[in-house]
Amino acid sequence: MPDEQKKIKVNFPERLHGGVYANHMVVVHTKEEFIMDFLMVAPPTGAVTSRVVISPGHMKRIIAALQENVKGYEQAFGKIEAAKEPKTIIGFQHSDRG
Repeated sequence: MPDEQKKIKVNFPERLHGGVYANHMVVVHTKEEFIMDFLMVAPPTGAVTSRVVISPGHMKRIIAALQENVKGYEQAFGKIEAAKEPKTIIGFQHSDRG
């Protein structure tokens, strides 16, 4: 039966249970993928806390899910004010430390 739903068991690694904090994000893309780097920036420095690589089709689904969740949040808690963009230039410094 093609319409039959299958359950997929997903392992959630213990090291990820607490999540990671990010207060900045950098997005770049190629024809095949979007790359999102999440950063924790606390001047005078910052660090990448997570990198997520996504196909364009999944990116569209993620955007729709985020929009739906923001709408639900605002209905429950009120309008979210967008954070101001940083006034400093944030760039990457590559480290050869493993």
